[in-house]
Amino acid sequence: MTKAEVVNEIAQKTGIEKIAIMTVVEELMTVIKDSLTEGENVYLRGFGSFIVRKRAEKTGRNISKNTTVIIPAHNIPAFKPAKAFMADVKNNTK
Repeated sequence: MTKAEVVNEIAQKTGIEKIAIMTVVEELMTVIKDSLTEGENVYLRGFGSFIVRKRAEKTGRNISKNTTVIIPAHNIPAFKPAKAFMADVKNNTK
């Protein structure tokens, strides 16, 4: 499902204009992205958590040049679904 499809479905279910919903969806994504950029996790009860995971420094290989490369420690965004969300997905037998 794309962002446009999400907006269309919300518009159909709520009767609110698509442009208003698109603005809200865009702002939600911006707030989540900005929070994660600052190292702050975002918790949405019953849905899940957007968290920052820390990756340690590690050694990688450049196969084409047959050399080793040090990959520095870095942060990556991740999503951890809530238990209720996981149960709903697991129990869906479509």
